[in-house]
Amino acid sequence: MPIGILQHLAHENALAESDTIKRALEAIRSHLEMDVAYVSEFVGNFSVMRQVDAPGLEELVKPGDANSLDDVYCRHILEGRLPELMPDTSQIPFAADMPITAMIGSHVSVPLRRPDGETYGMFCCFSSEPKPSLNERDLNITRAFASLAAEQIGRDLEANRERDEKIARIRSAIDAEAFSPVFQPIVDLYSNQTMGYECLTRFAALPLRAPDVWFNEAAEVGLGTELELAALRAALKCLVHLPDDITLSLNAAPETLLHEDFPAIFGGLPLNRIVLEVTEHAEAADYDALRVSLKPLREKGLKLAVDDAGAGYASLHHILKLEPDMIKLDMSLTRDVHEDPAKRSLAAALLLFARQTGSEIVAEGIETAQELDVLKSLGISKGQGYLLGRPAPLEEAVGALKAARAAPYIFS
Repeated sequence: MPIGILQHLAHENALAESDTIKRALEAIRSHLEMDVAYVSEFVGNFSVMRQVDAPGLEELVKPGDANSLDDVYCRHILEGRLPELMPDTSQIPFAADMPITAMIGSHVSVPLRRPDGETYGMFCCFSSEPKPSLNERDLNITRAFASLAAEQIGRDLEANRERDEKIARIRSAIDAEAFSPVFQPIVDLYSNQTMGYECLTRFAALPLRAPDVWFNEAAEVGLGTELELAALRAALKCLVHLPDDITLSLNAAPETLLHEDFPAIFGGLPLNRIVLEVTEHAEAADYDALRVSLKPLREKGLKLAVDDAGAGYASLHHILKLEPDMIKLDMSLTRDVHEDPAKRSLAAALLLFARQTGSEIVAEGIETAQELDVLKSLGISKGQGYLLGRPAPLEEAVGALKAARAAPYIFS
């Protein structure tokens, strides 16, 4: 069998999981009292079974089985040499001469059309015994179920097309390195001195979209970790251009932290200048594995932060399970904190927790002087946000840092 066909057969197909098609096959097989019902796809010169209903015969007839179109009825039905309805295959001269007829006594099959009108494959039912009672009404019922299956196939094909487009888009961005790091200052709120930068990613690839859209789409098609690792490598290349007393904060999902290639990206770098922010909005699948993976890096100086604290249960669970060095207050908690007593109380509670557990608080999303004043009054000493500095390319960020250190300005 050609390699291309083998690759196609190995490709995971959403059709195999379709409940609509599964129910249609079960219904038509039961109604016609046949042994097997299946949906096939034409791939080159082969008919490939995509979904099968064959109680008791699962080892003999199963999804992925492929037969040459020369050896089965499908092509001959499409081209008019065989009828769609065959109550007794031995009584159909053309079928009687085919070797496969020795195993098939009765057969009902109708074509499945793609949305563009092209033939996708066949919707079939057969039995090892003749079924003289099969009639035109049974064929019409089969056509009705086939129509339902064809509609589902159309939806599946469109979903697969969209997925393939997403994969190609993400793969192209990774291969072309069509993204670049930008750096937002993390500031001492009392001295206004920049202590470090959070590295964020901006994409130059088309379509122009927010970074979270790119990362979410990559995760959706199974390329999230690969894209994150590529972005992390790009960010870490910039560390050498930052002053030795400046830290660099990087964002990564738990799945990335567990990837076998993750530790290697830090090779030769001063880990005491790197902060790793866990950025998952759902509970990690295996906190024990995360702790084990991060332990060697943390022992060499890498700091761990939990992002978006206060935004939901997952971040709080991260805090309890991972014992981070830093807790980053989510901007939803920082925003208008001067006007909301509940937000102030929660921020104060997290600050108390941080002090008692040996971690520190960094407030995100500071945009107004009022927010800054309240956070300082609570005792929060580090923060970031548009008021303190917008994300900027490396050269611009370093230039601003040098200028600020030459003539520092202290908030009153």
